[in-house]
Amino acid sequence: MAARSARLVKARPKARPAKNSRQYLVDEKGHRTGVVLSLKEYERIIERIEDHEDLRAANEARRRGGKPIPLEVVEARLRARGILR
Repeated sequence: MAARSARLVKARPKARPAKNSRQYLVDEKGHRTGVVLSLKEYERIIERIEDHEDLRAANEARRRGGKPIPLEVVEARLRARGILR
């Protein structure tokens, strides 16, 4: 199998340009194979994904009849396990 090379190209602006510049990795045929993001944008995306997962888990717990646990109780339990200082 021949080695595939990639090159960077600037993203074409859409109707509303993104705050952060994105660069795409493309193969020899010009097909996008990856993206290069700034660390700030990457961290923002990860934070949004984590928030979404938390909200989904909370909604599922409510649906199943779970009761909310106060933050102070959660922190105390984590401290007791040595997970939180």
